[in-house]
Amino acid sequence: MRKNKEINEEELEEGPSKSEVKRQMHARQALGKTLTELNDKQLSLMPIENEKLLAALRETRRISSKNALRRHMQFIGRLMREVDPEPIEAALESMRRPTREANEAFHRLEQLRDEILAAGMPGVERVLNLWPEADRQHVRQLVLQHQREQQKNKPPAASRKLFRYLRELLENYGAGSSGS
Repeated sequence: MRKNKEINEEELEEGPSKSEVKRQMHARQALGKTLTELNDKQLSLMPIENEKLLAALRETRRISSKNALRRHMQFIGRLMREVDPEPIEAALESMRRPTREANEAFHRLEQLRDEILAAGMPGVERVLNLWPEADRQHVRQLVLQHQREQQKNKPPAASRKLFRYLRELLENYGAGSSGS
C-alpha cells in the first residue's frame, strides 16, 4: 500500500492532470474560433507568428460544410497548442476595450439624459454645473418640450435632441466639471 501512495504522489508532481490538459485544449480551440471571426486587418494585428495557423484561420471563411468546419476547428485547436495564448488574448482584449468603453459612455449619457428629464428644471442646473459652456435656454427648451410631448403622448423627439446635445457637449468639452 505504501508503495502505491508514493507512486501516486510522484505522478501528481509530474504535470497537469488529463482533465486540466483537456480544459486547456478546449480553451485554445475556443480562442481559435474567436480568431476565425476576425477580418484580415484585425488578424494581422494579432501576435501570431505561426504561418500554418494564419493560413488555417484565413481558410476557415471558405468552408461551408458543417462537418468540414468542425474538423477544421479541431485542426486549428491542434495548431493553437504550439502558440502561447496569452499575447493573443491580450491583443483581443485591447481590440475590444474601445468598443466596450464607448458603450459604457453611451449608457452613462443616456442615464444622465433620463435623470435630467425626470428632474425638470433642476436638471437644467445640473447640466450647467457639469458643462458651464452649455446653452441654458436650449437645454431648458428641450426639457419643456419633452414635458409637453409626454403630456400629448407624442414620440420623444426632444429627448433625442437632448441626448445629441449632451453627446456634443461631452465630445467638445469633456466629461464635465464634476466628472460624470
